[in-house]
Amino acid sequence: APHLLLCEALGFSPQLLLDDIINIANNAVQDGVNGMEEFLQKWADERAAQASAGGGATTHEVEQGLVAFQTLLEYHTDIAFDFFEAWCLRNIFMIPPELGGHIVLPHQEGLDLSVTPEEEQAAVEEVEELRRRLDGHRKLNRLLTRAIRTSTRQLTHAESRLSSLSHLSSLAPPSPSSSRQNPPQTPLATIPPRFLEMYQALSSPSLPPTSSLPPPASGSAGSGKREWETGKTGYVNWALGRLLVKGQGQGQSPSPGHTPVDKLDRAAASVGSGEEIRAALEVVGGLRRELDEEL
Repeated sequence: APHLLLCEALGFSPQLLLDDIINIANNAVQDGVNGMEEFLQKWADERAAQASAGGGATTHEVEQGLVAFQTLLEYHTDIAFDFFEAWCLRNIFMIPPELGGHIVLPHQEGLDLSVTPEEEQAAVEEVEELRRRLDGHRKLNRLLTRAIRTSTRQLTHAESRLSSLSHLSSLAPPSPSSSRQNPPQTPLATIPPRFLEMYQALSSPSLPPTSSLPPPASGSAGSGKREWETGKTGYVNWALGRLLVKGQGQGQSPSPGHTPVDKLDRAAASVGSGEEIRAALEVVGGLRRELDEEL
């Protein structure tokens, strides 16, 4: 618009300048009226002093004359400055419409001012979208900064725990690749194989079956011990003989496989003979001594 272009060129609104000029004129009129009032009041006082009879009427006439003078002066002042304001806006502060599209201010030189309202609205919406994206990036930056601080605290805590457990690194088993070249030398590395060896020895001992073992000799033959003192097998044989003698003495012939002695014999055979148990205990004792020496 022409008035906007004029305001941008002058740096102020022409209407404000005219209002200031009119206010200055009104203040001058008021100062003139005040000066006239002082002069007339002094004149009225002197006149009342000379003729005391008509002093009240003179003061009243002065007041009425001042009011009429002020009203008349303000009336002519308003009319004069209304014409002055209209003339300035139509002649001084005015850009003809035929020149509105040809006047280019220095700071607007080279700019494209032929933008449609639709394009301007699209530009405003794009700016708002970019502003929202910028706010989103700022929020994401704050979250990432907070996550970095949290990760740093967790890393410091983990490093402190690692330093407190670093003395156990010498007991850790080596990696499989290095164990093929250098056999494990640490105590913890040797414990799992030893336990596996003990388990295999106890679960499936490599001992000869019961049928292949030689029959136990009589306990009283060379050791000087009685038969039930030689071991479990000797005690079983001694008890079996006593039961057989007792059964024959009573005239009874127990059926094979159903006597208590037969059941006890089968239970003992399921566990193993004394030699088998002794051999298993020797294997376990050897493994235990090796573990104690390594630990």
